[in-house]
Amino acid sequence: MALRWYSTVVESHDHRALASWWAEALGWTVTYESDDEVALVPPWADELGGRLPFEQVPPGLVFVPVEHPKSGKNRLHLDLAPHTSDDRDAEIARLLSIGATRVDVGQGPEVTWEVLADPDGNEFCVLSSRDK
Repeated sequence: MALRWYSTVVESHDHRALASWWAEALGWTVTYESDDEVALVPPWADELGGRLPFEQVPPGLVFVPVEHPKSGKNRLHLDLAPHTSDDRDAEIARLLSIGATRVDVGQGPEVTWEVLADPDGNEFCVLSSRDK
């Protein structure tokens, strides 16, 4: 295959603050920070210190500054899954405590996921666990 998923870019009015929020939310590591972008990767990738072949480097999140406001529902969002079903409610409570908000995008009461938004209003879902 000629291409691989390298990163997902998130626009923000304060890219450093939003990257910091996502680093805390996911337990990821900031690997690069400048006035133009902040990059995050999973901690296990950072611990390997660049010793992974390019094909094995996991996709990261990159936060970039923009001046325009977010408008409308995201057309692309992240789905997060807890390690176990017991972790789901605790993780939702933790995310809410650090600044996430609940969002209604028309999902209805019967769904098995919770729609939240980060401090910039970017929607993401917390799924049921995938431990089975």
